[in-house]
Amino acid sequence: MVRKHHDHCILEPSFNRGIGGQTTPQMLIRFRQDVIDLAPKVVVILAGTNDIAGNTGPMTVEQTEANYASLAELAREHSIRVVFSSVTPVHNYIKERQGFFLQRPREEILQLNQWLRKYCEQNKLVYLDYFDAMVDSHGMMKENLADDGLHPNGAGYRIMAPLADAAIKQALAQ
Repeated sequence: MVRKHHDHCILEPSFNRGIGGQTTPQMLIRFRQDVIDLAPKVVVILAGTNDIAGNTGPMTVEQTEANYASLAELAREHSIRVVFSSVTPVHNYIKERQGFFLQRPREEILQLNQWLRKYCEQNKLVYLDYFDAMVDSHGMMKENLADDGLHPNGAGYRIMAPLADAAIKQALAQ
């Protein structure tokens, strides 16, 4: 992000602290060092799909929701604006990679996304809806957006990046 300061521009730093495969309990543990200690103006959180898949053991959607609420409360306590991203859809169009799809039931993704949207509305946070931008008519991720059915490829990120930029701008304007 570029900000004007007097007659010149200052590039504000941004940090990517995402770690593939992590779950919300793991994110909570490292939230102080990876977010609070860096004192960003905004934090964008995309999580939940690995909770649903049980990457660190079985979890209920309600447990994930509680972890999201804790992340938001910690951020707000430190004057960090919060953007919660929807869980992205998954697809099973590639036979060899159907495990990602089977571990992430659509109903649980939709339930978590519905809660996230409502939580953001109730708490004046920004909801970043990747799901609706990436879902096809079958309720799955558009085939061309993820080579393995889960992780966005270049085409997926070209959809996600401007949505994230807009959500960050919205959070900064609040």
